[in-house]
Amino acid sequence: MKAHTKETQAAITPNSAIELLKEGNARFIANNKVNRDLLDQMKDTASGQYPFATILSCIDSRVSSELIFDQGVGDIFSARVAGNIVNEDILGSIEFACKLAGTKVIVVLGHTACGAVKGACDGAELGNLTILLDKIKPAVNAVKEPTNSDLRNSKNIDFVNNVAAKNVELTIDNIRTKSPVLAEMEKNNEIKIVGAMYNISTGGVDFY
Repeated sequence: MKAHTKETQAAITPNSAIELLKEGNARFIANNKVNRDLLDQMKDTASGQYPFATILSCIDSRVSSELIFDQGVGDIFSARVAGNIVNEDILGSIEFACKLAGTKVIVVLGHTACGAVKGACDGAELGNLTILLDKIKPAVNAVKEPTNSDLRNSKNIDFVNNVAAKNVELTIDNIRTKSPVLAEMEKNNEIKIVGAMYNISTGGVDFY
């Protein structure tokens, strides 16, 4: 499979970009990955890149967007940070990816059993990580059940996963409110901003 060109990128719509990711994840689960010559794709993209999607995901070693969506060199922009949160630097990176480099969809990808979310649930503190986890705490507070404080911690995996899903929603809200550039692109149907959750046990991605 050849790398995307300006022409193939232009032909992709926000909806078809999502379908390409869904199809790639289905191939990943089925262990039926596309036969790619990555070195050939490297050469194809040496003079320019035309990705179709931007994925904001966690740094978790089990959640590599290129692998779980079965994509090759030059197919996606991958922004990674613990807890898939946003700050000015990440927003600027995503604005570049969409407005200047032409990607058609932003996927905020959370995952089950997220360590950063567990840390936020437990109120963990460690250097600069404390500041990062503070950005996830609004999701912890937004998940109202269970009300028993003894069950609102990392030992309750259902609670952790519910917080991770809520964190995806709040990150999308932050993208829309803190980036007028991306909000306008979405309003004009140039891009879609969607959420998704990756299951580390099954390999499946559920889109919101």
